[in-house]
Amino acid sequence: MAGGFAPAASTTTFEARITPLVIISCILASTGGLMFGFDVGISGGVTSMPSFLKKFFPVVYRRTQQPGLESNYCKYDNQGLQWFTSSLYIAALIATFLASVTTRRLGRRLTMLIAGVFFLLGTVLNTAAVNLAMLIIGRLLLGCGVGFANQAVPVFLSEIAPTRIRGALNILFQLNVTIGILFANLINYGTAKITGGWGWRLSFGLGGIPASMLTIGSLIVTDSPNSLIERGYLDEGKSVLRRIRGIENVEPEYNELVEASHVAKAVKAPLKDVLLRKYRPPLVIAILLQIFQQFTGINAIMFYAPVLFRSLGFGGDASLYSAVITGAVNVLSTLVSIYSVDKIGRRMLLLEACVQMFLSQVVIAIVLGFKLKDNTSDLSKGFAILVVVMVCTFVSSFAWSWGPLGWLIPSETFPLETRSIGQSVTVSVNMLFTFVIAQAFLSMLCHLKYGIFLFFSAWVFIMGLFAFFMLPETKNVPIEEMTDKVWRQHWYWKRFFD
Repeated sequence: MAGGFAPAASTTTFEARITPLVIISCILASTGGLMFGFDVGISGGVTSMPSFLKKFFPVVYRRTQQPGLESNYCKYDNQGLQWFTSSLYIAALIATFLASVTTRRLGRRLTMLIAGVFFLLGTVLNTAAVNLAMLIIGRLLLGCGVGFANQAVPVFLSEIAPTRIRGALNILFQLNVTIGILFANLINYGTAKITGGWGWRLSFGLGGIPASMLTIGSLIVTDSPNSLIERGYLDEGKSVLRRIRGIENVEPEYNELVEASHVAKAVKAPLKDVLLRKYRPPLVIAILLQIFQQFTGINAIMFYAPVLFRSLGFGGDASLYSAVITGAVNVLSTLVSIYSVDKIGRRMLLLEACVQMFLSQVVIAIVLGFKLKDNTSDLSKGFAILVVVMVCTFVSSFAWSWGPLGWLIPSETFPLETRSIGQSVTVSVNMLFTFVIAQAFLSMLCHLKYGIFLFFSAWVFIMGLFAFFMLPETKNVPIEEMTDKVWRQHWYWKRFFD
């Protein structure tokens, strides 16, 4: 059978209740996503504020203040401005490999604490920035926080959650990312109205709220039993397992975790071992999911939503208002994923979204191609609203599919012995291609113009073929049984096992 339509073999079902401890731990840990989303959303808003541009990017400021000086598509094309946004992701890319070591040796909880400290330091520097160097250093520290948080949080959520609701609890991370983006858009909408030119400082400063939530939350939560057992704390691991499952007889699951930890301890060079043939299926899937997630074009839209809408002819307030709308759609649509991911499965959400994203991007390209010329705009109110509706249609489909599942699937498919390094590869590839898109988008918009949406829609078509033929279904499969119940049963990936 094609793709993941081949049914998985019957799986072990471990007894577990949905305990308050699990829910609270997952909510607290997932605030790492809140800070990540805030960083994504806040940068797009402040870079559309005249006071911020005037202080740090005067060349761009002069372009935006002189009508007719630059084309509709090119007025924000500036490598320095793009470096401000994308520097965070280079730092995250590098930091995630150090985070892999701390996740494995110190545990998931302490890695989240380190992320919170980085977030707080970066927030302070950005808020107090008096020159571009200080601003970039602050972004680099925030990037280190993103690297550590995105390494530890998805793995922690997948390990601590009961199998039957693992997808929903893991997607709390992505839900918090979307809430962070919406939170940032609302802040930018308000601070843009502040006279005196200091609104951007308040935008950065309020990032201290989600940063503090993650820091405090990481001090409260307990580490996952998988991590405790892997590091040799067997009694504590069993005790935590009893508490989070809400039952006394946890022997079947505990024994499976102990067996997985023995295999994990035999791995002395995880970065080398993750390249072995038997680990190739989850590695390839994880890498391609991250590349495809970025080449949907979602971060191009979310980073630069205010700038994009302003370039399309919306006024300053209208552009931020439109960005708030897309942020709200992002949050609500992620709730759809939480409800449906463990019911209809991962693959069906991904496939449906590809159709929706493809059609919405093609419509946007057609409207802009006919109505928004290089130096003139015939974009009437009706067509402008249509563009916003299509952007929201695109965002909604991404938010219940490639957004959350791009993090969920890698975090649940690597075996314990390569889970930390596998997540590092996942995060680093994601950050690398996030950096590429962030650094290149405004230049691509300038050169490709409306064709940029056709560029991304072509990638969405390829993604659909990938999901249909190559991606197995992982819903309701215990996390330590993925190799036997998923990869060995798949029509293509089974050839990688003896």
